[in-house]
Amino acid sequence: MDLADRILLIDAEALVLDKPAGLPVDAPRRGGESIAARIDELKCGFQRPPTAMHRLDTDTSGCLLFARTARGRAQFQQAFEGRTVEKYYLAVIAAEVAEESGTIDASLAKVSSELAGWKMVADEKGQEAVTRWRRLAVRDGRTLVEFQPLTGRTHQIRVHAREAFGRGIVGDRVYGVPGGPMLLHASRLVVPRDRKDTIDVTAPLPDYFGEWADAA
Repeated sequence: MDLADRILLIDAEALVLDKPAGLPVDAPRRGGESIAARIDELKCGFQRPPTAMHRLDTDTSGCLLFARTARGRAQFQQAFEGRTVEKYYLAVIAAEVAEESGTIDASLAKVSSELAGWKMVADEKGQEAVTRWRRLAVRDGRTLVEFQPLTGRTHQIRVHAREAFGRGIVGDRVYGVPGGPMLLHASRLVVPRDRKDTIDVTAPLPDYFGEWADAA
């Protein structure tokens, strides 16, 4: 699979990739494939490779923004820091969600142990983390939910899903219900720009979401 075949948008300063699940953005410490190791596939005629402006977890698919120029990088960095970037995710929760929508406000902190490694947990002394959500469909004891994180904490949606609904995301081996691929997808990305049209890109749901595609 050539990464260039998964480009959703490209112009002189920006590139949005539909990142496949299972491929980390940065090179893993233990070695193996990554977008960083294959970044030359995304040069697309430029001498310098693009720069990833944010991160998606290894098992999360969907919209990933790159800057192709120094000016673009500065502009996008400012947009992320100013919280003007809108990110939307689709996830299947391993529970029936009764409410139609809501906001999760639970600060997050990193904890680690020698045996289990590290993970994020809800902690009132942690960093602010806020996520809006709305229910899209309920089937067979599971719920398709759209999440919009208003902050950008590590594993934010995965932890917030567990905190809000009692059970986490289907396929999430750390915070949810293990078994099969993790059903978390970065579905839409909206990035305002000064001199160009706003970036507004949607990535289709991967095939392994199955029948949920018609409810997205």
